[in-house]
Amino acid sequence: MAEKAYLAVDIGASSGRHVVGRFDGRRLKLEEIYRFDNGPVDMAGSLFWDLPHQWTHVQRGFHAAAATGTPITSVGVDTWGVDFGLLGRGDVLLGNPYHYRDARTNGILQRAFEIVPRREIFRRTGLQFLQFNTLFQLLAMKLAGSPLLDAAETLLMMPDLFHWLMTGVKCNEFTVASTSQMRDPVKGAWATELVEQFGLPSKILGRVEPPGTNLGPMRGGLGLAADVVLPGSHDTASAVMAVPAAGRPGKRPDWCYISVGTWALMGVESPEPVVNDRVLEMTFTNEGGVGGTTRLLKNICGLWLVQECRRAWNRAGRNWGWEDLNRLSAAAPARESFIDPDAAAFLAPDDMPEAIRGFCAATGQKVPKDEGTVLRCALDSLAMKFRYVLGRCEGLAGGRIETIHMVGGGIQNRQLCQAAADACGRRVVAGPVEATATGNVMTQAVAAGDVGSIADAREVVRASFAVEQYEPRDTAAWDDAYERFLKVVA
Repeated sequence: MAEKAYLAVDIGASSGRHVVGRFDGRRLKLEEIYRFDNGPVDMAGSLFWDLPHQWTHVQRGFHAAAATGTPITSVGVDTWGVDFGLLGRGDVLLGNPYHYRDARTNGILQRAFEIVPRREIFRRTGLQFLQFNTLFQLLAMKLAGSPLLDAAETLLMMPDLFHWLMTGVKCNEFTVASTSQMRDPVKGAWATELVEQFGLPSKILGRVEPPGTNLGPMRGGLGLAADVVLPGSHDTASAVMAVPAAGRPGKRPDWCYISVGTWALMGVESPEPVVNDRVLEMTFTNEGGVGGTTRLLKNICGLWLVQECRRAWNRAGRNWGWEDLNRLSAAAPARESFIDPDAAAFLAPDDMPEAIRGFCAATGQKVPKDEGTVLRCALDSLAMKFRYVLGRCEGLAGGRIETIHMVGGGIQNRQLCQAAADACGRRVVAGPVEATATGNVMTQAVAAGDVGSIADAREVVRASFAVEQYEPRDTAAWDDAYERFLKVVA
């Protein structure tokens, strides 16, 4: 086939970029053509996303794509989950979307469980309980007396907002809608009765469309002529689609995945949702995948720990880059102290290094004294958390997992990849780095009929991108340290 090009707009919590994927029928080549900074804006003590800033850069990226001279077949947007915007009468945007780390949801889970019991919420949604899930953000608005809920007619998750701005079409893409804690994964529909039990307006929830849906051509004046095709609009859904694993989706896999960046999402690909007491007790979640699969996974605080340490030190005048941090952590002794990466203390601390030291002190461990030992504590703890979650993945998958596929920008931290192999005692296959953009592009290619299926798309990924393998080493030392880690988690 003649080479075709697709555009992935991949917007993360700290940056966004436009990536052109060129596909010749056998291999895919990616080219980043535009990048912009992203992040929260503090206004009057609340954290928001700057949607006008984001949209301005998205449009500039369209012009950059047009300037390549390559005809673009289609474009799709992926972002993080849970956050949303509200549209009122006449499709007026009712303010900037809140950032999921805003403090308005502190303590909201207890308030929610007083209205509807925890077990009942899980039975209807299959989602793990995170205070910033969309349902709880809306409840926080209601309890604060926000007038926006009365004026709202439509809720659009973050990628849905961009697709609406691009086409004028309002819909909710399946994979990102599944992160809201407002969808019933078993019934395959919005959990409207649950939403109404919280006194929230279910009328704002619109039609849900699957990945691969063509929304039609872009509006004029945006700098690019192309169709808009829904990818797995939740970035992890696109990343998992690009895992270079063999086998057909829907079969019991002997592999699991970790999509690692600011967050680390670890789980297995399941042919159907699993909603039972065991999954609830394990705090796993059922999120929608590309091709109608279920991402049965656990959210783990990822390299946010390292990012925030760097931010704190550079704020104090260090001016360290990522390679500086890698050298510091590599020189520090291993497995001296551990934290639980998912402890509330690490959600949004003012000073991450001090939060790590404080946790170690409070749990009676050796307190990291310098930057290298703080970083090593964070990375070793992440690797141990992967081991902890691996055991639960094997229980849910019904057998031993032989291979851990790590994808995403976080695999550039080779120390973390090796530590994951060592702690878990499993082979780690790391790659591709650009998994989210790859999955976004390949979903568009499947929708266009240029690739036959998800399994075929994964064959393209295997043929197109090199991976790095890490074999477990020194497993006895990690086994001995695991008991100490379990006490910390407990």
